Formats: sequence, structure tokens, C-alpha cells
Amino acid sequence: MHVGTQNQVTTDTDLEILAQLGVSHVCQDPPEDWQDWTVEVLERHREWVASFGISLDMVQLPLSSAEIDSSNRQAEARNIMLGKDPERNRELDQVCQLIENCAQAGIPAAKYNMNIIGIPRSERETGRGGSSNSTFRWAKVDGGEPPTSAGDVSEAEFWERIDHFLERVVPVAESNRVRLACHPHDPYTPPGYRGVTRVLGTVEGMKRFVSMHESPYHGLNFCQGTVSEMLDDPGREIYDVIRWFGERGKIFNVHFRNIRGGKLDFMEVFPDEGSVDMVRALKVYRDVGYPYMLMPDHVPQISGPDPQGTAFAYCYGYIRALLQSIGELED
Repeated sequence: MHVGTQNQVTTDTDLEILAQLGVSHVCQDPPEDWQDWTVEVLERHREWVASFGISLDMVQLPLSSAEIDSSNRQAEARNIMLGKDPERNRELDQVCQLIENCAQAGIPAAKYNMNIIGIPRSERETGRGGSSNSTFRWAKVDGGEPPTSAGDVSEAEFWERIDHFLERVVPVAESNRVRLACHPHDPYTPPGYRGVTRVLGTVEGMKRFVSMHESPYHGLNFCQGTVSEMLDDPGREIYDVIRWFGERGKIFNVHFRNIRGGKLDFMEVFPDEGSVDMVRALKVYRDVGYPYMLMPDHVPQISGPDPQGTAFAYCYGYIRALLQSIGELED
């Protein structure tokens, strides 16, 4: 297992800092628009990262976690999630070409989201030492908030869109030996919230997902925090969930983060202070033979001149220490 990150870097100094902190593998996108990610662009990006002793293990497909109407989604392959033809199939052609380009450029994996309503949260709350933490308290959420421009999307329609996507991209990923890692829906929300039933917001939905168009190159960006948010008692239940997907070789990346609480009522916290025993969780990844990145995700907002950089540095060190403590630290 390796310490990784998906925090975007833009300068040599950014990569120097990661190398100095012991982050040896990354998910990083080239600065160009995704439609311009030719083999040459991807190779140049991989070589730039490698010049700092860091491995480029993954990039993000143009299917992010942002709400479908967000300005961040305007340049993405939005019609895949909107189910709008013929635009959807043109975007799928582009995504398939991108997967082939990754393979030729020596990038072994790509992550993505199947998201419409983004990452709903309630008001931030105060955490350890006065940090500002992301929370989701269903009791404080406006359950009557209107749908996005996607309108009402039934469970059956959502599965159809996922099936259509997988039918096209999984054979391309398999023939090119590029692992596709899908992030689950964050967080679980009651069916019909904002017109959508989030089918990847439950463990059973995730199991169904990885069983569709089965392939060793079709799996999960396993966000341990998000999966914990699906559970009534994550401190008791998460380990069996890790084991189920890990034993089947369906975990291609891990967002190694913690929460305090459970389904519909949680706060995102630093990894050492939440409901999940992170050492126990790490040992399950080890026992199922998980070989890829463990990366922080969604850190609390803290004080100081570089709040995010400092918070993530803390998490990198925490993950390295845990890996070292169980004899699994690999650079």
C-alpha cells in the first residue's frame, strides 16, 4: 500500500512538498482541458510527476462529484448522467478514447463519479480545537429542495444510465488494462431527495454496481468516509464492508477518512478522532491484499496561513505511521 493524494498540484514546489512528506503515488490531472488529453499530453504529465520520484497512478475522468448544474460541470461529460442522446454517446466515445490514451501513456487507472446532486451537507460545525468541520444532519436539511436541471430521476432510470455507461466503457478498460474506480454517492440520502434516488448510496447498491458488466478492471474508488456514512454503526460495520469488496478485488483506490456518527447524522473529522478504528480498518485492507493508494479526503478546515496544506500534511503523516506500524509502508 502507498500513501497517495488527489490534491491537484500546479508547480514543481507542490511536488517537492509531496515527495518530502512521503507521498509517493498520486492521482493528478494535466492542466489542459480533458478533451485535449492526448497520449503526448498524458505522457508529459506522467514524466513531470515522475521526475520528483512520484508515480502517477490515476487521473479523473470528466465525471466529477459536483452538482450537475455547477459551473464546474459545464465542461464535463454531463450528458452521460443526464441520459441525453445523441450527446451522451458522443461523450462516451470521448471517454473511451481517453481510457485508451491513458493506457498508451502508462497511466494504469482512472476514477470517476456517477453524480447528479453533488455532495449535500448541512451547516458546518465546530470540531477539535475550533476547526470548522463538514457535517450532514438530515434533521437540518431542507428535504423539499427542488431537483436539478436533471429533473426527477427514478431508481430504474439511474440504473439504466449506469448500465449504459458501463456497457460502453468496461470493455475498453479491460482491453486496455486500465482500472476504472467509481466513487459511491456521498452521502446516503432518503429516496427521492431532490428528485433522485441515489443508487450508489447504499452498500447493496455498490454490490450491485460492481456485479454489473463484471471485470477485473471495473471497481471502486472506495471512499471509506462515504461508505461509513451509509451505515448505522460504522465503528462496527465498516470492516466487513471493506472485506467484502476487497476480497473480490473491487477496491482500486481508498479515501482513508473518518467520520463521527453514522447514516444521516455525521461530522467529518480527522482520522484519529472518529467512529471508525482506523488501525483495524487498515489491517483489513492488508488482509485482503489491497495494493494501491490510501489517501486523505475532506479534511477539517483549520487555522493558520496554509490551512489545507497543514491539515493534509497531518493526514499523510498519520497514514504513513499506521502503515509503518503494521509493516505495510511501501514507497
